[in-house]
Amino acid sequence: MANPYQALFNAPGSRAFVLAGMVARMPISMTGIGLITMLSQLQGGYALAGSVAATFALATAFCAPQVSRMVDRFGQGRVLPVSALVGGCALLLLLLCTRLQAPNWTLFVFAALAGCMPNMSAMVRARWTELYRGQPQLQTAYALESVLDEVCFIVGPPLSVGLCVVVFPEAGPLVALLMLAIGVSAFVLQRSTEPSVHPHDADQPGSVIGSGDIRLLMLLMGAMGAIVGVVDVVSVAFAQQQGQPAAASIVLSVYAIGSCLAGLAFGALKLSTPLPRLFLYGGLATALTTLPLLWAGNILGLSLTVFVAGLSFAPTLIVAMGLVERIVPPAKLTEGLTWLITGLSIGVAIGAAGSGWLVDAFGARSGFWLSIAAGAVVLGSAVQGYRRLTC
Repeated sequence: MANPYQALFNAPGSRAFVLAGMVARMPISMTGIGLITMLSQLQGGYALAGSVAATFALATAFCAPQVSRMVDRFGQGRVLPVSALVGGCALLLLLLCTRLQAPNWTLFVFAALAGCMPNMSAMVRARWTELYRGQPQLQTAYALESVLDEVCFIVGPPLSVGLCVVVFPEAGPLVALLMLAIGVSAFVLQRSTEPSVHPHDADQPGSVIGSGDIRLLMLLMGAMGAIVGVVDVVSVAFAQQQGQPAAASIVLSVYAIGSCLAGLAFGALKLSTPLPRLFLYGGLATALTTLPLLWAGNILGLSLTVFVAGLSFAPTLIVAMGLVERIVPPAKLTEGLTWLITGLSIGVAIGAAGSGWLVDAFGARSGFWLSIAAGAVVLGSAVQGYRRLTC
């Protein structure tokens, strides 16, 4: 039986843009944690570090869809270099201000401007869509990208923290900056696979966020992101409570491995089930697999339950991306994909903050009540989405 992932790369230029895109997307996973590590070392506290990193995260959530909207209108080759230049220069100035001990307000200004970095995950998916629009290979391509996103967030944070601690405090964000410059440059130079700029429909002006279907998908992605944020925080708190703080990394890795394996398997399947029905199944599985998290009594039990919870993440994400490709006109595809990723990022922040409060107030496992609430939102969004998309 032919390997469906290997078959994807029969398309000329596909290997090159996937590799360049992988390098270019690493800064998103490295910068926030790198800023926290850098500033906590140099300033001796976490209040300023967390606030600057939050400013960067919120700016990214706001700017990424706007950048993608411009990409849809003017093309990747014209917009991405400008976006990367603005974001990269702002990050460099933030590092210089930190080194020169400039006033704290300058850190917030440049952190906000650094949020202009493009969302490269959406850019790569847009190229896959251009190659395989309307073909079964597109689901496999989206599955591959979901797995690569997972790998990025597995590798990026520890790499950035390690560089800041071992080399010098600014090393993590600085390497992220270099990867942004190299990755985006290599990506935009590949003109043969760049998506065409499709004519915009005068009857559908404005942003795709005005679509009720896109807002519903974004709500679902936000709830899924909240589950991820809860797992991140509660795993650390639970491991510390058990007297095994290092075990948190094992739990988090198991969650990511479950998602990666499920994503790879899902992408290799040739399913005839309609996407709206798969979307409903994904929402149901996500909601149900959050329930066992409350029953974990030790590290092994928590690892098993988060592994099961991770199994539904990547397939549901893949289906959601596939629905965006069906719902959004080609002229607005990149923006539509970016809104979903933005929703996921916002959800992670909400889940982390909310579960952190619950853990401090009621103990480690109490944070999982937020994941159950988020699972209910996922299920409700999936049911409503199924009704809208099948009527």
